[in-house]
Amino acid sequence: MTYILILILLLVVELLYFKLADHFNIIDKPNERSSHSSIVLRGGGVIFGLSMIAWAILMLTKGDTNTTISYLPFLCGLMLVAGISFWDDVKSLPDSVRLAVQFTAMALMFWSMGIMHWNMWWIVIIALIVCVGATNVINFMDGINGITAGYALAVVVPLMILNEHLKYIETSYLVVAALGLLVFCLFNFRPKGKAKCFAGDVGSISIAFILLFAIGRLIVLTQDVTYLILLLVYGVDGCLTICHRILLHENLGEAHRKHAYQLMANELKIGHVKVSLLYMGMQMIVSLGFIYICPDTILAHWIYLGVAIVVLGIAYILFKKKYYHLHEEYLASLNK
Repeated sequence: MTYILILILLLVVELLYFKLADHFNIIDKPNERSSHSSIVLRGGGVIFGLSMIAWAILMLTKGDTNTTISYLPFLCGLMLVAGISFWDDVKSLPDSVRLAVQFTAMALMFWSMGIMHWNMWWIVIIALIVCVGATNVINFMDGINGITAGYALAVVVPLMILNEHLKYIETSYLVVAALGLLVFCLFNFRPKGKAKCFAGDVGSISIAFILLFAIGRLIVLTQDVTYLILLLVYGVDGCLTICHRILLHENLGEAHRKHAYQLMANELKIGHVKVSLLYMGMQMIVSLGFIYICPDTILAHWIYLGVAIVVLGIAYILFKKKYYHLHEEYLASLNK
C-alpha cells in the first residue's frame, strides 16, 4: 500500500511539473541532430531525483533515521547535480561548471559509501573520474523515446535480484527508484512523435547518479568492480562512439547522432520503442547471465566481463561498418 501511494504521489508530481514546464516554456525543439520531429516538454526526468526524496521521507516515517542520515551526503549530491542539470536544460551552462558540480556531487556520494579516506586517495581519484565519465556516457545515450528509463529498469531489476542475497542496499531504495522510472515511462516510452516529455539532462544525469550509488555500494561490499557489467551495453556504445568521434576529429561537446541506437532509429527507421527494448534486452541478457550462469568467483567474473566486452564491441564495429555510410549520406544532404 505504501508503494502504491508513492506511485500515485509521483504521478501527480510529474503531471504538475508538466503544467510548470508548459507555462515556463521548458521545451525541446528538434534540429538536424535530433531523433524527434516535434516540440516536446523537457525535464520530465526531474521525477527521478524527487523519487529519492520520497524514499528518504519514507525512511523517516518508518523511524529509520540512521539510514537517512548515512544517505544524506548522497541525497545532497543528487539534489546538487539534479539542480545544475535542470538549470542546464533551461539555460545552457559551460562544461566546466557542470563538470565541477558533478565531481563535487560524486565526492558526496563517495562520502555516503564510506570510501573518502586519505590512505586510498588514488583509488578515490580514479573512481571519481570513472563515475563522472559513466554519468556523462549515460547522459549521451539519452536520445530516443524510452531508452533512458527503459535501460535504467533493465539495470534496477538485476540490482534487486543481487540484493536478495547480498543485502548491499535497502530494498525500498531500489523499489522507489523503479517507481519513478515507471511513472516517467508512462509519458516517454512511446513511439516516435508520441512522447509527452523528454528526460532532459536532469533526468539522465539523476538516474545515472542513482544507479551508480547502488552499484557502488555493491562494489564496496564485494570488492568486485566487475559489477560495472550491469551498465555494459551503454558503456560499449558510449565509449566506442566517443572513440569514433575522436578519430573523425569532431568536437565531443557538440550534439550528434552517431550512436548505434541513433543509426537504428534515424537511418534504419526502426521504431524508438523497438530500439529501446533491444537495448534493454541486451543488458538484461548480459546481466542475468552474469548472475545465474557465471561462477561466483573473481576470475570467472573477469573472464565473463572480458568476453562480453569483446562480443558487444565486435557487434558494434560490424554494425557501424555496414550502416554508417547511411549517416554520412544524411550529413551530406544537410550541406546541399
